[in-house]
Amino acid sequence: MHTAIVVFTKVPKVGETKTRLTTARDGILSPEEAKALYEGCLLDAINCCIAADCGDVLICYNQGGDRVYLEELLAGLAEPHKIKEFFCDRGGTFDACMQFAGDYILNNGKKSRMYDAIVIVGGDLPTLQPAHVRNSVRKLEKLSASSAGTAAAITAGEPVGAALVEGACQEGGFSIIGYTYNTPFEFDRVFYNMDGITALDMVVEKARERKIPFACVDMVPDVDIPLDLASMIPVVKSLQLAACYDSEILPPVNTIKVLQELALEATAPPPGR
Repeated sequence: MHTAIVVFTKVPKVGETKTRLTTARDGILSPEEAKALYEGCLLDAINCCIAADCGDVLICYNQGGDRVYLEELLAGLAEPHKIKEFFCDRGGTFDACMQFAGDYILNNGKKSRMYDAIVIVGGDLPTLQPAHVRNSVRKLEKLSASSAGTAAAITAGEPVGAALVEGACQEGGFSIIGYTYNTPFEFDRVFYNMDGITALDMVVEKARERKIPFACVDMVPDVDIPLDLASMIPVVKSLQLAACYDSEILPPVNTIKVLQELALEATAPPPGR
C-alpha cells in the first residue's frame, strides 16, 4: 500500500504560534519563546516521520504561511532531502483544512490519486516516535485487507479496502489519524460541531455508523497550554535517557535543545503545599 505521511502544521511565526503558551494568554513564554519551542517540536516530529521509513513524508502548511521560511527551517532536519513535497492548505476551518489535505492526497479515490492511504500527524508532538507512525501504517494495511475492510469500502473490487486509525491526545482530541482512499470518512463536524462532541468521539462515531474497521495506536500528547508543557518535559527527558540504551527510541533533540536554552523545568510541589 502506497502511503503518504503528512505533517500538518502552521509555519512558525511570532505572535501566531502556540499563543496559549504565552504570557498574553496566561502562559509562561514570550511569543518568541513559544515560536522557538514549536520549531523544535516540529523538527522532531518530522524527523520521526522520516525515520519511520514506511511512506513518503509530505508537509501541509497553512494558507498564508511563509514557505521560504519553512523550507529554511526544515533544512535543519536530519535528512531534509527525504521530504517528498510541500503543499499549502486552502484555509477555512480546521475541518476544511484537514479535509483538503486528505482530498489532495487521495483525490476522492480516483485512479489519479497520489497515494492509497494517508496518515496525518501534528507538528506539535515532541514525544512522537517512529513506532507510532509505523504502527499506524501497519494497522491500516491489516484492516484494509480484512473482510470488514472490503465490506465497508466505498468501491467494491478494489485491492485496498476501508480502514481508519487514530492516536489520541488530551481532552478528547487526536494527534494521529489515517485512512485509505476507499474509506467512507470525511472531517465534516469532527472539530467544529454544535453538539459538544469531542473530535475523537466524532471520529469513533463515524467509524461505528459506517462499520469502518478501526484501530488505535498509543497516545501521543500535543503541547497547547502550560499544563501540556509541564507534562511533556519529564517525558522528553525520559526519552533522552532511554535512547542511550534502546536504538529504536529517537530522542527529540531539537525540543531538548530549546528547553535547555529557555531553562525550562517541570516541578511538583511538596505534599501538603
